[in-house]
Amino acid sequence: MIETARDYRKYLQPEVVARLANMELVARLVVEGFITGLHKSPYHGFSVEFAEHRQYMPGDDLKRLDWKIFGKTDRYYIKQFEEETNLKAYIILDASRSMSYSSDGRMPKLEYASYICAALAQLMVQQRDAVGLTIYDETIRAYMPPHATKSYLKEILRQLETLKGGNKTSTANSLHQIAERIKRRGLVIILSDLFDKPNEVMTALRHFRHKKNEVIIMQILDPLERTFAFGRDAVFKDLETTEELMTQPYHIQKAYQQEMKKFLDTYKKECREHNIDYVLLDTSTPFDVALFEYLHKRQKMG
Repeated sequence: MIETARDYRKYLQPEVVARLANMELVARLVVEGFITGLHKSPYHGFSVEFAEHRQYMPGDDLKRLDWKIFGKTDRYYIKQFEEETNLKAYIILDASRSMSYSSDGRMPKLEYASYICAALAQLMVQQRDAVGLTIYDETIRAYMPPHATKSYLKEILRQLETLKGGNKTSTANSLHQIAERIKRRGLVIILSDLFDKPNEVMTALRHFRHKKNEVIIMQILDPLERTFAFGRDAVFKDLETTEELMTQPYHIQKAYQQEMKKFLDTYKKECREHNIDYVLLDTSTPFDVALFEYLHKRQKMG
């Protein structure tokens, strides 16, 4: 059976992807859906020959110009080879216990973030970029430096497929440690709920910028963490301390929403001031939003 463009686009929806068990299949289908959408969107210019070409840069060998592409687009593109690497990308995933949260049968934040990581890694390797993966909670749980081979991509996807939520959050401390490990500058993409002290997290993010890395932070929340629309009576359990609290959420919903807005606005403002790309996602957001943010950044860097 031949899949249509609409078939592929459905894999950008978290509720569809949640029914798939294989991380490699998820990564491929999400990227296929994303690229299909680019071809049919105002962002068509982003989709030019992902895997085989890149724009001409001064100093490139003119023998490798693709004149067919020039004839179609009036732009110069260079043919690339499998071993070429344009970019080193470092994907950093928060796997602390708070990332295990989900509401109303939705996908947990960690699972949602893992699928974004898998799709980003797939897309990067298709573009001949080197990609690595770091997973942390209180400490660094896994560190895979960037490589650009398909066999290495399989190792990254395997790591993501078996991932479970871990210990308490220590985002700021872990990010400082990771920044010190990165020896060659590149693009750093961090996926986290950022449930840590914003001033400490921002100091850690500036550490990456100080080392000349480009940074995208993707803050991932559950929809109810943003709205606090839990109804009249609820028992809240802290995933990291296991403490429980019986309350009536509607009494404090407005105050909670104000505090959450202040919390998010702090990150938005601080990131903007330090030239860090900030993306707010929740687990109902289609995956192409995250992929487009990466691609937009990738184009600006290229």
